[in-house]
Amino acid sequence: MSEELLHPPKPPLHNSSAPRDKEPKELEKLRKWQEERMTRRLRGEYESAVMHLQEVVDGNLKTPLSIASVRIENAKNTRKSFLGSLIDPIVTSATTTSAEGPESNLESVLHTTRKVADILVKTDIFTHVDAQIERSRDPLAPHNAVDLVFRTKERGRWTVSSATELGNNEGSANASATIRNVFGGAETLTANVSLGTKTKRSFSAALNAPLTPNLNTFGNLSVYALDRDQTAFSSCYEGLRGVRATIKGSASGKATHEMGYEAVYRHIRDLAPTASITMREAAGETLKSSIFHSWIYDTRNDRIAATKGAYLKLYHEYAGLGGDASFYKTEAEGQVSRPIAAGLSFSLAARGGLLLGLNKSLLFSDRFQLGGPTSVRSFKANGLGPHDGPDSVGGDIFYSVGASLISNIPKKPDWPVKTHLWVNAGRLDNVDRSRPLADTVQDLLTKPSISAGVGLIYRFDPVRVEVNFGVPLVVSKSDGTRKGIQVGVGLEFL
Repeated sequence: MSEELLHPPKPPLHNSSAPRDKEPKELEKLRKWQEERMTRRLRGEYESAVMHLQEVVDGNLKTPLSIASVRIENAKNTRKSFLGSLIDPIVTSATTTSAEGPESNLESVLHTTRKVADILVKTDIFTHVDAQIERSRDPLAPHNAVDLVFRTKERGRWTVSSATELGNNEGSANASATIRNVFGGAETLTANVSLGTKTKRSFSAALNAPLTPNLNTFGNLSVYALDRDQTAFSSCYEGLRGVRATIKGSASGKATHEMGYEAVYRHIRDLAPTASITMREAAGETLKSSIFHSWIYDTRNDRIAATKGAYLKLYHEYAGLGGDASFYKTEAEGQVSRPIAAGLSFSLAARGGLLLGLNKSLLFSDRFQLGGPTSVRSFKANGLGPHDGPDSVGGDIFYSVGASLISNIPKKPDWPVKTHLWVNAGRLDNVDRSRPLADTVQDLLTKPSISAGVGLIYRFDPVRVEVNFGVPLVVSKSDGTRKGIQVGVGLEFL
């Protein structure tokens, strides 16, 4: 066979690289290897620098060093007196005193720098805080004196927004405005206007300000006005106009206290033609003036759909400082959630309350209401307890208990949709003052209304949506039931 047949001539402009098809992949491998090599080199240099810096710092922690001054840069809208009230206690407490006098070294300066940076971030005034230690600018300062310099950037002062929201089984459209750092001391002024399906109109404005240098205690002053449509369960509209002043602070760990004063004008009006005698007697204007206190302990991993942790809230209110209302009210609420297996958890929740009239008869606006998709499921909203004809007139004492078994959707653990199997029980009644209170409590516990069912939970931040199919198992004569499908939208569920 001829040489030309064994090795045919190559055409013009023929690609002579070999191997032709794999060459781009080889170049890609080479580029990737070069990038990884550079990354390893940079990481090694960074780690070496960090280790060297750590060695230098560790070897000089006891070196005498003092703080000459603290400078906060770019805090144009924040009062110097407010910043001083935050920083001075930290700097003062950083100096320990021995028999030979005050001691300050690099270690204490570093701790002070971290604490000052933390408190500046906690104010929520700044988007970022960068800390540096520099030689003191003061020519009269000791040779070992330094300045702590914090370069900051303040947040925007104005925020305006509008939204459509769902909460507590109603829909609303609202517009809100927020002004941060109003007077240069981390104050926040918030105003909100909304229109809704049940709360027809509402307005609120609140001023929130820190009261202590550690920013653990805040004061709040608010005014509000709203009109609610309550014809679905009490044949009336209710209007509220009030002012509220509170002080809220952390007790220890996960616990918080809140105490305050509230004055609110209420107006029961626009009665339906079918309104009962009780509601017609309740119509008109009333004024409540009260003081209150609440204590909350919360270790839940999620406020809306907890799988572990505990929650406890205790609330007390005394009304009678003028006005038409005179009563003592106490409420308790708790929840415990525990994981059982992967993707499966158990939740047990309970609520209860007692309302005692003092010098005057109890008013409709102050009574408890119970029942509905966010309360005792498979009953109408506010459908449990004493009724006068079609109207739920509320009660003086109540309790509700709910147990839920919550599970992920099979093979979809990351979905925000969960399934749950639930059982609810509760009762709302009036206190008969002619009988011992213990007898009333016994009747309440031994004659509950009970329901059970299954459903879906959808986490739609910041609210929770439930679609449930349930049936009432035990019903009192006056209870309003809701068999079959029931949809609940709200912030707190039983």
